[in-house]
Amino acid sequence: MATSLNSLHDEVAERLRGVIFAGELAPGSWVDEVHLCEAWSISRTPLREALKVLSAEGLVRHEPRRGCFVNEVTEQDLDEIFPVIAMLEGRCAHEAASRASASDIQAMAVLHAQLQVHAQAGKIQDYYATNYLIHEAIIAMAGNKWLAMAIGDLRKILKLARLQQLNAPGRLAQSLHEHLAIFAAIQARDPQAAGEAMYLHLTRQRDALKSLRQSQSTPPVSPSIMEPPPTPQALAL
Repeated sequence: MATSLNSLHDEVAERLRGVIFAGELAPGSWVDEVHLCEAWSISRTPLREALKVLSAEGLVRHEPRRGCFVNEVTEQDLDEIFPVIAMLEGRCAHEAASRASASDIQAMAVLHAQLQVHAQAGKIQDYYATNYLIHEAIIAMAGNKWLAMAIGDLRKILKLARLQQLNAPGRLAQSLHEHLAIFAAIQARDPQAAGEAMYLHLTRQRDALKSLRQSQSTPPVSPSIMEPPPTPQALAL
């Protein structure tokens, strides 16, 4: 009976993550337990157990006498998370460079060839998908379950922010260049270079996000009607 209950609340937790990551439950929104129980034909017990799991993961928060709310990721959160995940994934790349087999390198070469095709075609969503597979492959090559677990937990938090750093001007080409540097270091069996290249890759993602956020929040500047238009000489400068 306990196994069946655990299985059910794990299933509910996964379903709840899905609606959160899909944006059906937006950041800051209240989790309507009664509605979900009715919609999913479940009792309150597995839902509440699932909410405890998501609370431990940082996806929701419980407020006394108010219920559960989907967490919101702030700019400060991102500033604090990115150096940590950069350090963790950097360590993964370091270990992957030490452990990678010939077949691992061959599989990585195929993924990077796909990444280049997507970058050249400007297919950002396809690039994201292949980029994810590459990061997952590096984590798997590292063979460290504790690193994988810590990275997985942080990724869930970052997923709440629905980040689109590749939309920043020039970021797609820069990201490709960084990935090729990581792959070259792993291929050369150079752990230090691989770790440093991955750390740089993740910190530049944060820089790109900041740049994108600033460009979206800064209103365009219109010339004052009281000022004369710039002369051709001024434009040339």
